[in-house]
Amino acid sequence: MYEIGRKSYWLKRMLASDPGHKRLQQAGKATLSVISAVFTTLLILNTLGKDPLLPAIISGVCGLLGIMAVMDDTKKEKQGTTLLLPLSAICGVTLGSLLSFSAVLVSALMILIIFCSFYFSKFGSRYFSLGMIGFITVYFSSFLKLPPAEFPWFYGAICIGICYAFLYNFIIFRDTAQQLRRSVQSFHRQANLTFELLTEVIDDPDINQIRSKKLTENVKKLRDYANHVSTDLNAQNIREVWPGVRTDQLRLYVFDTAMFVMTLSDSLERLKESGALQSEELRFTLLRLIRTLQKAEVLKLEQKESHLAEAERVVSALRNTIDQRFGERETRPEGWLYLLRRIEAIASHVTEGALAIKYSGKDHSGAELTEDKKSTETEEQTKGMKPSTKKAIQSVIAGSIAVVVGHLISPIQPYWVLLTTFIVQLGTPTVGRTYLKGLERSIGTIVGAIIGFILAKTVSGQSELEVALIFAVIFFAFYTLPVSYTVMSMFITMLIAFMYDLMLGGISYGLLLARVVDTIAGAGIALAAAAFIFPTRTLDKMKEQLVEYLEDLEGYILSYMDNFRQSESMKGLADLAFQMDVKIQLLEEEAKPALQRPGANKYSGIPRLLMSFTAINYYAKQLLASTYQKDFYHSEEIKEALQRTEKVYKHNIRTIMAVMNGEVMSGQLFKLQHEREMIERFAPGHKEGEGDIVHHLFYIWKINQALLVVGERMGLVTAERLED
Repeated sequence: MYEIGRKSYWLKRMLASDPGHKRLQQAGKATLSVISAVFTTLLILNTLGKDPLLPAIISGVCGLLGIMAVMDDTKKEKQGTTLLLPLSAICGVTLGSLLSFSAVLVSALMILIIFCSFYFSKFGSRYFSLGMIGFITVYFSSFLKLPPAEFPWFYGAICIGICYAFLYNFIIFRDTAQQLRRSVQSFHRQANLTFELLTEVIDDPDINQIRSKKLTENVKKLRDYANHVSTDLNAQNIREVWPGVRTDQLRLYVFDTAMFVMTLSDSLERLKESGALQSEELRFTLLRLIRTLQKAEVLKLEQKESHLAEAERVVSALRNTIDQRFGERETRPEGWLYLLRRIEAIASHVTEGALAIKYSGKDHSGAELTEDKKSTETEEQTKGMKPSTKKAIQSVIAGSIAVVVGHLISPIQPYWVLLTTFIVQLGTPTVGRTYLKGLERSIGTIVGAIIGFILAKTVSGQSELEVALIFAVIFFAFYTLPVSYTVMSMFITMLIAFMYDLMLGGISYGLLLARVVDTIAGAGIALAAAAFIFPTRTLDKMKEQLVEYLEDLEGYILSYMDNFRQSESMKGLADLAFQMDVKIQLLEEEAKPALQRPGANKYSGIPRLLMSFTAINYYAKQLLASTYQKDFYHSEEIKEALQRTEKVYKHNIRTIMAVMNGEVMSGQLFKLQHEREMIERFAPGHKEGEGDIVHHLFYIWKINQALLVVGERMGLVTAERLED
């Protein structure tokens, strides 16, 4: 791992945050794009003797949306969408201005744009991006009531804004190999932070609850960082930064390192409780192992690495200690010795993977880094109406109500309610997500209105300072967006306060209060539409995601069993393990509204369901992490038990999937107790030098037990044994 010196914990925590500096880069691009677009437009129009303020605002808005509204999957698609944005924005300015004489026509145009944005998003996010910038430009031009003679200046301002967005997004701040390097550095720093906490756990004979909580939080962050690195991995980028290193090697190393930290975190407390850490030799070995891995410069390929060789010796010493302890037992040992075996197994994975990366980096002259990418695009077969169609219909009805309410609340600016309704509907597929986003936006708007009003009054009349504050809040709004939507909404409301003061020459409490009322009304309308028009419950959405997870789990378990039976490498399963972990994180995000609302523990069993699948995912990752390569002895009885285990897994997983899909209402799941007893009875003894089958199949039994718990909560019956 990278050594980060003797710094305070919080300084290290700050250095490790924002993996790859993604948030910093995205917020920086958006802010620079706005600044460049605004000042360029001001300079040009001032030179030509034209009033620059309103075109500069439109230019800044386009510069911002050119960064933030483009959400395509590939760089090429993003570039294409960005180049199409001016066309949509120009149409928005033209139609918004020409129809501004009629509130009914402008309202109808806005609702049509919103409908098309949601409906055509099923063909790609490009259509949504085009609809978003079209809506915003219609919104601005409708109350500006631009005469046709002014159109060319606004067209030019739009093009300036989009050009700067393209410049910063694809030329100056490209997603380069350096982002991958920074992402891996953040991962290593976070790993080192957690290692330091682990050494404190080993050194301290007592159990400290505060430290345990801190350790759990750091392990969770490391898991997030590992997923960030896995997402950023690209074969071309790896070749640029670490020549000779393959994508699968680096991904496996990251997975093993994260699992090593997680395994230590989970095991040390239990080892301490069992008295195992009272052994001075064992404590010294574990501390040595952690510190040598912490000092290893794995990805500095040009340097000779001595710490990895030391780590290999420490792992070997730990293995000898464990073998000696196993040899002292006449019967198969239980308890903490198996915890040590798992620590030793995953530590071996880390050191072997790190050394493989070192050797690959040193000798890559004839290495052809081709990776077989099997992209199997499966068309989603959705029963009933597509989500994009549901959202489009919801938007039409909600938009119509929002227009009426907007005219009743604020006849001068009636479209703010519609704007809020549109924004709250973005990315909220369920009633729960809509409720949470609406609540967060309302709270952020209220807080932002109070702070913004006070600050705007304080700096009123100081145009330069207000402009600087506007750019600052733009940066902080988008820097905090991935972390907290509430904080982002607060900064956006502060931005509105500064702009009102700048454009209107002063700001009143009533003006900001109207925006707060509009926001709350818009959020309420969006929630009502989600709740009563083709509603999608949080639990229903979670079931869809769980079915996808179970499909991956089935492939993962069966591949593990097949490789185990043939004593083949398990390394190829790391990619699938990362994919499954990402799906569990998405599931946690989807369940957040249900968990945060009052009485969450009673709400549809979601907390218990989430807990069960989180446990399943943990067991699945540990299954891969605790394996070690060895020839296993398979008697006929063991082969038969393994085949029956696979059969039970197929049946249990597919039965749960069928119930979640609504294909069946009842079914039967089966235990693996008989198969487990058979394997343990015929497995080689722990002194015979064969691969420890019992150790390798431990989490197979745990996963099935967790599946039985899930099935029981769904009303499925559990039977002892699946008959042939």
